[in-house]
Amino acid sequence: MFSAQTYQDRRAILQSNVANGILLFLGNIENPVNFEHNPYYFRQDSTYLYYLGIQEPRIAAIIDIDENKTIVFGDELSIDDIVWMGRQETLKEKSLKAGVEETLPYAELPQYLLKAQASGRKVHYLPPYQSSNKIILADLLGIKIAELHPSVEMIKASVKQRSIKEAQEIVQIEEAVNVSNEMHLLAMRMARPGRKEYEVANAIQYLAANKECQMSYPPIVTINGGILHNHYRLNTLKEGDLFLNDSGAETAMGYAGDLTRTFPVSSTFTTKQKEMYEVVLNAFDNAQRLLKPGVRFKDIHLKASQHLVEGLIDLGLMKGNPEEAVKNHAHTLFFQCGLGHMMGLDVHDMEDLGEQYIGYTEQDPKDTKTFGLKSLRLGKELESGFVVTVEPGIYMIPELIDIWQSENKNADFINYDKVNEYRNFGGIRVEDDFLITDSSYRLLGNGLIKTVADIENYRAEHLD
Repeated sequence: MFSAQTYQDRRAILQSNVANGILLFLGNIENPVNFEHNPYYFRQDSTYLYYLGIQEPRIAAIIDIDENKTIVFGDELSIDDIVWMGRQETLKEKSLKAGVEETLPYAELPQYLLKAQASGRKVHYLPPYQSSNKIILADLLGIKIAELHPSVEMIKASVKQRSIKEAQEIVQIEEAVNVSNEMHLLAMRMARPGRKEYEVANAIQYLAANKECQMSYPPIVTINGGILHNHYRLNTLKEGDLFLNDSGAETAMGYAGDLTRTFPVSSTFTTKQKEMYEVVLNAFDNAQRLLKPGVRFKDIHLKASQHLVEGLIDLGLMKGNPEEAVKNHAHTLFFQCGLGHMMGLDVHDMEDLGEQYIGYTEQDPKDTKTFGLKSLRLGKELESGFVVTVEPGIYMIPELIDIWQSENKNADFINYDKVNEYRNFGGIRVEDDFLITDSSYRLLGNGLIKTVADIENYRAEHLD
């Protein structure tokens, strides 16, 4: 945990940005795999971590704005719990570390909330994302699940505050990024013909665990990089394959890293692989140089898309005017997703609160219909203190190519004959994490090799 003062200050800022009522923070529970006492790995709700820092299941907290008090609700260990798990730090002790002096049994929370509601006071809560918490929240408030209406006022106040990272948060994020760097270097040393994808995935997860880290998301470790979120790991690596590794570590305090590298299973890139890789890397380099406060991330996304088009024109897969091609969304045959997202306590930071609040503004809302743009999680102007990913890519998806070609879609910009020569190419993505500074940006972590020469040299040095 951070200092008690950190959590007290965070709660004070949040409280000052919500007019009145009660702010309810519902922690997560241990969800069972197949029976009650065999749970999945417990991960505390990130908003709860941010404002209270207590990593304990089945607890809640309130900030009573009108009465200016904070209470943690939960149960101390019974003798049966102690027999089962041993003596643990008490909830009271944990709450004091979060700067909260008052604790009450969990059973008293419903009564507290219902009394407040009966007197006409508003109970603010955030969108529940676990099915169990939807049920718990509905029971606490005495309503049906369909009647749950999260507080937009609390969402906006939380997003405004959590988007700007504190210096101590950056330390945590860089710790996660540096462990992620080590994971990616290990993957580069391991990936070779005859090895299974899951062997690499298992090894990087083992490395993270030895650094007291979890994974910040299920790793994408695949020779089929054209599938954007591919979690199948049973393929055998072979000569000529491209290997895409999208994986990141999460620190014990919950902060994430998120990196992607693509490299050949063979000792060197083929000519075709190298040419396509350098198209993506050029888009990446140009996109990162545009990062600074006041610039819309959507504009950086579109500029990166234009650089991809320019490179694909040079290779003969596209044609025409690059700017017009992007305006007509022709690039989305190759780049179907967004350029990046916010990152922090969640790898897609605060995404449970709603992308319309995290990545966009009411004045400049998200395009939820246009292919490509509907997958762009972040579009608003960058601010100093934001942490963002930049991750351009090229993805050859045979099914998508066939649909577009049958419709002759964007034929003014796409050379389908040439595209079909690459239909089984797979995919390439390059991704790093950045802090937006007062005037520019800073790469987070120690840095991870990404040029063709550096990757080939590293592979040559470490492959048998």
